[in-house]
Amino acid sequence: MAATGKLDRTEKRKRVRSAQGGAGSEKPTLKRSKPSPSEKPLKSHAKDSKKPLKPFKKASPSKPSPSEKPLKSHAKDSKKPLKPFKKASPSKGPPAQETQEPQSKKERRVVSKVEAEERRKKRKKHYSLQQELARLWEKMRRRNIEKGERSKLVTEGLQKMKGKIKEIATSHVSSRVLQTCVKYCSQEERNVVFEELRPDLLTLARSTYAVHLVKKLLDNATKKQLEGFISSLHGQVAALLRHMVGSVVVEHAFQLGNGSQKQRLLSELYSTELQLFKDLTSNNEGRLIDIISKLGLQKSSVLQHMSSVIQPILEKGIVDHSILHSALMEYFSIADKISAADVIQQLSGSLLVRMIHTRDGSRVGILCIRHGSAKERKKIIKGMKGHVRKIACDQYGCLVLVSILSVVDDTKLIKKVIIHELEPILKDLVFDKNGRRPLLQLLHPLCPRYFSPDDLASLNLSVPSPCTQGEISAEEEQTRASAIDESDHGDAKADADLSLTDVDNGVNSGKNLKFIDGGKKDPSIRRSELFVESGLAERLIDTCIESVGELLKSNFGKEVIYEVATGGSDAVLQCSSAEKIDELHRTIASLAALPKTEELQDHILEHFHSSRTIRKLVLECPKFASTLWKSALTGKCEMWAQGHSCKIVSAFLESSHDEVRHLAEKELQPLVKRGILQNPQ
Repeated sequence: MAATGKLDRTEKRKRVRSAQGGAGSEKPTLKRSKPSPSEKPLKSHAKDSKKPLKPFKKASPSKPSPSEKPLKSHAKDSKKPLKPFKKASPSKGPPAQETQEPQSKKERRVVSKVEAEERRKKRKKHYSLQQELARLWEKMRRRNIEKGERSKLVTEGLQKMKGKIKEIATSHVSSRVLQTCVKYCSQEERNVVFEELRPDLLTLARSTYAVHLVKKLLDNATKKQLEGFISSLHGQVAALLRHMVGSVVVEHAFQLGNGSQKQRLLSELYSTELQLFKDLTSNNEGRLIDIISKLGLQKSSVLQHMSSVIQPILEKGIVDHSILHSALMEYFSIADKISAADVIQQLSGSLLVRMIHTRDGSRVGILCIRHGSAKERKKIIKGMKGHVRKIACDQYGCLVLVSILSVVDDTKLIKKVIIHELEPILKDLVFDKNGRRPLLQLLHPLCPRYFSPDDLASLNLSVPSPCTQGEISAEEEQTRASAIDESDHGDAKADADLSLTDVDNGVNSGKNLKFIDGGKKDPSIRRSELFVESGLAERLIDTCIESVGELLKSNFGKEVIYEVATGGSDAVLQCSSAEKIDELHRTIASLAALPKTEELQDHILEHFHSSRTIRKLVLECPKFASTLWKSALTGKCEMWAQGHSCKIVSAFLESSHDEVRHLAEKELQPLVKRGILQNPQ
């Protein structure tokens, strides 16, 4: 507006000047152009000033040009309801049909099953083949299938797996199919499978599922194939023994191999030289000490290498394998006092319970009990809690229990853990070949009738290093150690001093097999506390009375009842249970007094085992002989003078006790003269 007013004033000034200049002077007059329809005429500021000012009004919006579209007000649009948003349809092609979601649970389950099947097909390389093999497996593994039909199915399965066996062997399902095929296929087909897997056997040995196939192949392998596999293990034995799965394959090969093959596997654990150079393991030396002396190895380096191999295995808890048990026995044969104590401390507890099921494992257990401290023995016994029955019935585990009953001084702990678990199962133990041994040890300790020479040698086993080093002085120990270190090839005599007692042949060699009692308590006091004061002896006598007939006729139970009836060695039962023993004698005599009839078969006087047990009782126990004679044999000797029972009748004349001979002499001498009964002299 200010600019427009200024323009009007300049025009007025020009007109006034032109009027003052006269009519003669003509100057062009400015003509104002007509305003456009869209513009309004400008008003002068002077004229506007004469009129009163009007109140301020908001300027109305200018009218739009014809080319422009009028903008719609937001206020007007807000009155109309908003329309729903529509997706733009594709420019080409018909509109896509929407898939209907499954409504019921069954439909959703079917859809998820199909989707999972598609994911498996994408993820697994041989998924379709595995499904086919699974269907074949369901047919071939049936028990009622014919042999010819099964062989056809096996051949079909092997044809489908040809060239893909390595991938299939690591699968959870198809590895089972392959195992079944290897089990039932022909030897030629088995050889084809073995040759295909030969380069990858060590890799498969570490697989959780393929390890079972490797074991199956080794079970059915020829001697040449087994030799090739053991040769392929060279340099890998220690690494595989540290592997939870691979150690199973090494143990399986160790069990299947012959003596030289076992020695080759063991030798890799002895020294780095034996692990690197295969030719050094070809010798037939069985003992580690002999190998050291023959090859000139340093004992300190061998001990260090074996420690580096054994310690990681023990830390991982892989202690179930017999190859490790054999290595530990050889380790103890050269270990010094500190090294042996470290291994014993590490084995104390539940680890030792898992080792005593093998011959060498039980020997390791006996060594740990004998040379362990009171704290370590306590850990070993507590680790047996809940496993006493299984240990007692094991061929080698029972020897560890026998060692505990013979060595450990903590009788309260033994009663709480071991005796407490033996009492409820006494009836089962007396009939078991191995379960009766702990009871026989309490009745008659270390009797050669019940323990073989090899068992006695194991029970007398000791680690010479801790024992001898405790006895010699410190100066002698230092001198001996320096002499061993200075020697390059080792000394055979020093090796023999530090070696384990040689018990492999089961022969007691006197000095070497000297029994070393690991406890300070008197053996008779310990035996009385464990057997008599604990109440185990009384319960054992009651068990014998209840099952007297079965025990007498049993091959293993007859020895238990014989020891109980005689009162045990040193008359351990006579002082506390004399009346119970007399009751047992009367029970046996009452069974012997039963009449001989056709209905009563296997009379205890005519049974093979019972007749010999009663005969031994007559010879060893005069009190029982008197009871038997008065209750069952008086006036009936002629009837029992034939068959197995004649041995019992003759025992009265053979007895070393005068009262027994005088008791039966009057009735038996006529039978001897008539030739019915043979004269024992």
